[in-house]
Amino acid sequence: MSTIDLLLKNADPLIAHTLDRALDEKEISEEEAVRLYEAQGLDFHLVGMVADELRRRRVGDTVTFVVNRNINFTNVCIKQCGFCAFSRDFREEEGYFLPTEEIVRRAKEAYSLGATEVCIQAGLPPDMDAGLYEKICRAIKSEIPDMHIHGFSPEEVLYGATRSQVSIKEYLSRLKDAGVNTLPGTAAEILDQKIRDKISPGRISVDDWTEVIKTAHRLGINSTSTIMFGHIETREDRVRHIAKIRQIQKETGGFTEFVPLNFVHTEAPMYRHKMHEGIQSGAGANDVLLTHAISRIMLNNHINNIQMSWVKEGPKMSQILLMWGANDFGGTLINESISTSAGSQHGQLLRPRDMRRIIREAGRIPAQRTTTYKIIKTYNTDSESDELDKVDDTNRFGSYFELVKIDKYRYKNPRSS
Repeated sequence: MSTIDLLLKNADPLIAHTLDRALDEKEISEEEAVRLYEAQGLDFHLVGMVADELRRRRVGDTVTFVVNRNINFTNVCIKQCGFCAFSRDFREEEGYFLPTEEIVRRAKEAYSLGATEVCIQAGLPPDMDAGLYEKICRAIKSEIPDMHIHGFSPEEVLYGATRSQVSIKEYLSRLKDAGVNTLPGTAAEILDQKIRDKISPGRISVDDWTEVIKTAHRLGINSTSTIMFGHIETREDRVRHIAKIRQIQKETGGFTEFVPLNFVHTEAPMYRHKMHEGIQSGAGANDVLLTHAISRIMLNNHINNIQMSWVKEGPKMSQILLMWGANDFGGTLINESISTSAGSQHGQLLRPRDMRRIIREAGRIPAQRTTTYKIIKTYNTDSESDELDKVDDTNRFGSYFELVKIDKYRYKNPRSS
């Protein structure tokens, strides 16, 4: 009899029953998952142990990461989401817009340092050129055909389709032809329309988000999936969100991973101005652990990879999350603007050598992967290094706070030029 089995005999009977079913790889209901959030003491630790065991069975002891660069090419946005400290109105002085040649330059620099992916996401600038996203992708692919473009959230896809006056399916087909390989499954927040209407009125609806994702999957464009938690949502809301992701995956099989994202509150307008009664300052440590573990338990039969966000949680907490169901460390990022602008203090770059060290300290095996989870390289010794590890001066990459002050990238509205 395993240690978990022995301990389950002393657990709360209802929680023990749910965890037993999870170990038998049965599907956990929403009601059962909500109950796991109530676990305390021994029960709390058992939730983590079961998630860790399911992780071990599903993906083994290898912990993956991707060498990538974020290119958030503009912070100008027509939306005013309550959780977003990154975006600027087009009239604000700190609005910036990177020209296509600078986007390509950043992609080429990343490629020379071993990056296999560029993640391209940005604000929604007014009067945007309908063909902008396609032009960016074609420009990158013409210079670096092998670079994987992980680009454009469902919100951006919908905006691009609207600007182009075509259907979501037609627009996604155009993006695919232009070089988009996968979509970030962001703009999901909580897939509950009442909550979205509070924290991000006017943002993409649950129905439209779902349509973009399902259509992309059917066109052969995989995506990630995310949840933003720790603000005004309840545990029930979180569980319903994860269940919705699970249902989509059953239909399409197109999600590569699930990423719980803790709300970074420091500069978020809805927190600073106390716009909602009972708003939280992000989830606490135990809540973060349970959310990752419950994600693994609910999604285990359908999505192999649970990724933590080192930007949101920091390296140490991320290391602990490897024992609570997570198996992926995300990306090196090189430039991280969105969480940083919201007040995250964990930096804009995590080098491969630091990821490898953190993973080894947790008793796991580090490996570099592609965006779609093919292993590129497994690291068997501590002496190995990557090109990005050799960069002495990371200031060369710039920062968000510098970028918003550079005159040559100042946003200019197309109507006024």
